[in-house]
Amino acid sequence: MVALIGKVLGRLAMIAAGGLVLFIGFVIVNGTVSAVSVPGADPDEENRKAAQQLFEQGRQIFRFDTFGDEAFWGDSLQLHQAIKGEALGGVGHGVSPKTALAVGLKVDSAALPDSLKQALAAGQVNLDDPATTLALLKLNAVVGLKGFFEQDGTLRSVGLTCASCHSIVDDSFAPGIGRRLDGWPNRDLNVGAIVSLAPNKAPLTDLLQVDDATLNEVLAAWGPGKFDAALFLDGQGFRPDGKSAATLIPPAFGLAGVNLHTFTGWGSVTYWNAFVANLEMHGKGTFFDPRLNDPAKFPVAARAGFFDVRNTPDLITPKLPALHAYQLGLLAPKPPPGSFNATAAKRGERIFTGKGTCANCHVLPLFTEPGWNLHEPAEICTDAFQANRSPDERYRTTPLKGLFAHAKGGFWHDGRFANLDAVIDHYNSCFGLGLTAQEKSDLVQYLRSN
Repeated sequence: MVALIGKVLGRLAMIAAGGLVLFIGFVIVNGTVSAVSVPGADPDEENRKAAQQLFEQGRQIFRFDTFGDEAFWGDSLQLHQAIKGEALGGVGHGVSPKTALAVGLKVDSAALPDSLKQALAAGQVNLDDPATTLALLKLNAVVGLKGFFEQDGTLRSVGLTCASCHSIVDDSFAPGIGRRLDGWPNRDLNVGAIVSLAPNKAPLTDLLQVDDATLNEVLAAWGPGKFDAALFLDGQGFRPDGKSAATLIPPAFGLAGVNLHTFTGWGSVTYWNAFVANLEMHGKGTFFDPRLNDPAKFPVAARAGFFDVRNTPDLITPKLPALHAYQLGLLAPKPPPGSFNATAAKRGERIFTGKGTCANCHVLPLFTEPGWNLHEPAEICTDAFQANRSPDERYRTTPLKGLFAHAKGGFWHDGRFANLDAVIDHYNSCFGLGLTAQEKSDLVQYLRSN
């Protein structure tokens, strides 16, 4: 018996030793574990440092990473040629800083050297010259637009980053020039006008199987602050009523605890990051969603193979964890002082949680339902057009924090309601709430206070 036990213990020791070797190998290959790499270290402190590092990596990715999409926007569509203009070896008139600001692009003042700031303030910089735009691109100062230059300084390509649509500036230096406000939707950005500048639209017309005139009509209909992410899936440029099928660019802040990212669900924050980076920005990564392999519902996506995208090297997937962490860390901004009536807002909160029944769906403090926060169009007395362009054919309960930061362009997914008063009137009628004029006014003030 003793001999048998000895043999068993010997085998167990061999197994344990082998397991230790495998574990050490895993640590060497995949990264350190705090308890192993730093003997005696506080695990909580190590985790805190790792979380901070992940957040900072995500900020860098959000602001500056193109995921290789310059191969599409620059190399294929040739947008950089339109930016340079004929005088600098490109085509057309070029894009001056004034033109760039006019179509909603922003400039990060923190990226500008003091000498340039002084020259700008003194009116000594030619804002009508595309060469100035190229100089700003070299400084990485154009929010969301990244230039790629040859050694001789020639602009050879451009790419887009997450910040192009989901960052603005605080205008602290001048209109359109200031400190970055990540997560704020750029409701000034005229995506359609920018894309329409592309000298070579064949990649888009071939994808959608339309001619240039049709594509230009669709792009022109978007207007500032809107983009149609579903266009590259179903090819529908317009709603049945003839209006653009584009939706408002949504905020990327205040999403911690929120299950679904977009107006019509689709998936979580990190799902949508992968979706957009691969299918909308046209970066080089991996994306899988068999729901898109539906020729009847998503003819463009099914035809293009968007349901299973594979690229080597994968420039997107390794960056998703950090990007996710950064976005979840972007808090919804607080409304500026004096932008709402505090006394009326207190009364409005009682309406929100009581007679108005708003909190039934906009559950505090998330202002959306924990869990599956989708509703059928009939539940909220609206048409199904945009919902039907998504897999679940429903609308998400939109979080309501920081509303002032995305009021431009209207409310709801397509901006159909010009202001909060119109939104409340809709629900008052839909649910037969019987709110008085005073109650509706108080409710507006409460919504403004969040």
